[in-house]
Amino acid sequence: MRAFGRSWLPHIVLVVFSAAIFLPLLWLLRVALTNKLAAYQIPPQWSELNLNNFVEIFTDYPFLLYFRNSIVVAFGATLVALPLAAAMAYAFARFNTGRLPLRLFVLSSQMLPPVILVLPLFAFYFVMNSQFGIPLTNTLPGLIIAHVTISLPFLAWLLVAFFEGDVVTLEQAARIDGATRFQAFVKITLPVAAPGMLAAGLLSFILSWNEFLFVLILGGPDTNTLPVGLSAFQTHRGVEIAALSAAAICAILPVFILLPFMRRYLIKGLSLGALK
Repeated sequence: MRAFGRSWLPHIVLVVFSAAIFLPLLWLLRVALTNKLAAYQIPPQWSELNLNNFVEIFTDYPFLLYFRNSIVVAFGATLVALPLAAAMAYAFARFNTGRLPLRLFVLSSQMLPPVILVLPLFAFYFVMNSQFGIPLTNTLPGLIIAHVTISLPFLAWLLVAFFEGDVVTLEQAARIDGATRFQAFVKITLPVAAPGMLAAGLLSFILSWNEFLFVLILGGPDTNTLPVGLSAFQTHRGVEIAALSAAAICAILPVFILLPFMRRYLIKGLSLGALK
């Protein structure tokens, strides 16, 4: 029994854990490939597989608009948040800016419920529009700014570990050779911390891709991203389960395509940060 437990029990646990993750996705794919009538049948019945639901989401729904908005907002928020987080983390690691209280304040801002942040942000957007004529609500730049506020504290806290440790010695050697602090940061620190930067960027992209509440409050019909757009897949007959399943498959597909290529760098980046 001990030998059985040591050899087979870990595999059984992994199979059960994997099944809990993949079975819902497989069921979602099954519903997406069936006709509308079969999608509602209880108990479920198998029907001829087809791609009609995938065609419908592009012809009868503004799915391409939602997808484009998600791409623009996620990439834009990542491109803005990553340099800011790197600068903030470098200041924490090299100059101990604000010391521990400021670090804890940055981390604690990530622990706040999103609804506490979205209301002041909405008020700020309203003032910017009414007083200065700068429209930020129902605009992609406004959503990018909102998503930066979500990911920036987490990314800054994550990147601090990559700017500490052995890279300090390398940076000091570059300074002795005549490099300025900025040159040492760009040519030494950033290349060494590249796995961490890549991991942080990927996590920022996923956080922005899945965000719902900020887009719901600050967005609109022309700027809705996929999470909010999928919630609108309903007609006078009710929720179109088959079309919604097809849209959900298309929504998670980019992340599934991206992760296998980035997995090695993501694991390396997170593990280096943990070890340091």
